[in-house]
Amino acid sequence: MLPIRRAARSQLRHLPPYSRLPVSISSRQHAFTTLRPQLISPPTRRTVDRPTILHTRFASTTPATPTIPTTPITPTTVATAANDKIHIKPRRRWVHYLQRSLAYFGLTVLVSGGLVGAFFAYDASTYRDSPGTFDIPVSEYALNPQRGGPKNLPIAEYFVSDDEPEFRDQKHKPKLVILGTGWASVALLKQLQAGGYHVTMVSPSNHFLFTPMLPSATVGTLEFRSLVEPIRRVVRKARGHFIKASAVDVEFGEKLIELESMGADGTMDRFYLPYDKLIIGVGSTTNPHGVKGLEHCHFLKDISDARHIRNQIIRNLETACLPTTSDPERRRLLSFVVSGGGPTGVEFAAELYDMLNEDLCRYYPRLLRNEISVHVIQSRGHILNTYDEALSQYAEKHFAHDQVDIQTNARVKEVQADRILYSQKTDDGQVVTKELPMGFCLWSTGVSQTDFSQKLAAKLGSNQTNKHALETDTHLRLNGTPLGDVYAIGDCSTVQNNVSDHITSFLRTLAWEKGKDPSAMQITYADWRQVAKRVKSRFPQAADHLKRLDRLFEQYDADKSGNLSFGELSELLKQIDNKLTSLPATAQRADQQGIYLGRKLNKLAHAAPGLLINDVSDGDIDEAVYKAFDYRHMGSLAYIGNAAIFDFGGFSFGGGLLAVYLWRSVYFTQSVSLRTRVLLAMDWGKRALFGRDMMNY
Repeated sequence: MLPIRRAARSQLRHLPPYSRLPVSISSRQHAFTTLRPQLISPPTRRTVDRPTILHTRFASTTPATPTIPTTPITPTTVATAANDKIHIKPRRRWVHYLQRSLAYFGLTVLVSGGLVGAFFAYDASTYRDSPGTFDIPVSEYALNPQRGGPKNLPIAEYFVSDDEPEFRDQKHKPKLVILGTGWASVALLKQLQAGGYHVTMVSPSNHFLFTPMLPSATVGTLEFRSLVEPIRRVVRKARGHFIKASAVDVEFGEKLIELESMGADGTMDRFYLPYDKLIIGVGSTTNPHGVKGLEHCHFLKDISDARHIRNQIIRNLETACLPTTSDPERRRLLSFVVSGGGPTGVEFAAELYDMLNEDLCRYYPRLLRNEISVHVIQSRGHILNTYDEALSQYAEKHFAHDQVDIQTNARVKEVQADRILYSQKTDDGQVVTKELPMGFCLWSTGVSQTDFSQKLAAKLGSNQTNKHALETDTHLRLNGTPLGDVYAIGDCSTVQNNVSDHITSFLRTLAWEKGKDPSAMQITYADWRQVAKRVKSRFPQAADHLKRLDRLFEQYDADKSGNLSFGELSELLKQIDNKLTSLPATAQRADQQGIYLGRKLNKLAHAAPGLLINDVSDGDIDEAVYKAFDYRHMGSLAYIGNAAIFDFGGFSFGGGLLAVYLWRSVYFTQSVSLRTRVLLAMDWGKRALFGRDMMNY
């Protein structure tokens, strides 16, 4: 086709101007379509001389009005039409991209503007012009409580909010009182079904504290408000009441709790609060271990402690920058000591090192960075001794790389205003006394009972033998109190391991029923299986020690008689008792106890009408309604300074920033509400963009 077009163009050049008049597009398309088969495979063509073409085309027209020829279209005419076709230029690519970008930009502006407008509309709806008050009937006993009890104090039987619409239904339900706003109490409150009880929460703190992230707040990585949740918001969802007061004593016989709070005139007022079921979750305090000088130390149990620590750290840094501070005094001010190598002490040391290493040189003289020292004093052979040994060694190597001094096998003897004295066992077994200059000391060495818990333990006498926590049975009922009335959960409690005593009493009852002497009774393997089944149901934490029943039976069958005597079985159960350890004082355990007790209380509330109809008020109702508490260790994790370690019961690992993000993700998901999750994410982002706030207030 191309040679034909070239020939047509060469002929058209010799034609007069009027012979190259434009033709319509439809004529061109018709001509090209008609002659296309001929152009592809041309037969013998008829040619016409140029004068004849001109004569034929313009014979019947005047020169003033040229027309399109009516003669058959020749290849020359087709070439002319093809040469005169319209060319449409393609749109350039950058213009296309520019248009799409402008469209996306406009859509983004439109959506963002809509969201901003919706936010301001919602914000405007939160303002109220009218007070929104309405009349509510209030009981006279709520305004003027009756007095009574052993100390003739006011008894708060009714509240001023009992007649509000959402509280009216449970006004006469059993009174459930929860002492404390910790992990266990909040987990229980969130698990309770609204309407089953008349719920009242009592605590001197009106917030819930997310304790695992508390070390991050001491150095400004997280803000204080990001770790607390208003407790009234949680209580309101459960249709409960909140009283900001401290528990002083409990009258178990009359079911009265003695509370103390600050009155309107600034004096401390005391009153009674009645209960049908009492939940004690008052937490614990730091164990002093009888060391002198702890008034010079800081503790880390509450949000106020974190604020005091943060102020003290910044104060030391500012004082070290003064021109009047001597070199020895500057090194003392910049010596930070942590007593205790557990998770809290290790994470605080890691957060402190991060702050000094990442943000100090931005705002303070670089000389301070060279003179700062961080020390950790641990009484055991390794820090994080409850973790896998490989993880403990990994943490120690990481701290050694970061120049954090670890003093193991050391015990603090005395804390002075400017130094700390400790004894340490050397490799050859000798004990030497050392001292460290100290400008700041954190005391983090285990937990101990609060004054309130100690008073209850003393009142219950021989039923409470543990000096560090209140003892409960496997249903979390406080030992020594009326069955099913008082429970203890969280750090203030521990589950008593009395497997041998319980099964021994069971065997005595079984022997008496059969008319046999318990001391002469023989237990066969079939009987032993029944005993082990009862142990597992009553003490779930003993299940791991009873996996191989046949092996245990054979091991303690000393005379190989095929039977276990009463003495042999008692020895077996005592060994199981020794292997059972106390539950750890962690947020994980407290959360599981709160969830367990909340579910059991729901079951008891559902079963209450049937028990009332059948006049069932005695016996072990808890065991009949719900199973015993079974603690499941989900693993341990700790932050060690731009790295983290994880111990999940046989599967353990440690790593750098990826492990840190995993560590943050775990605690992010465990946060109590969406509000705190958003604040945590904002704080982590703010630290990455702007660093930590090096301020004290």
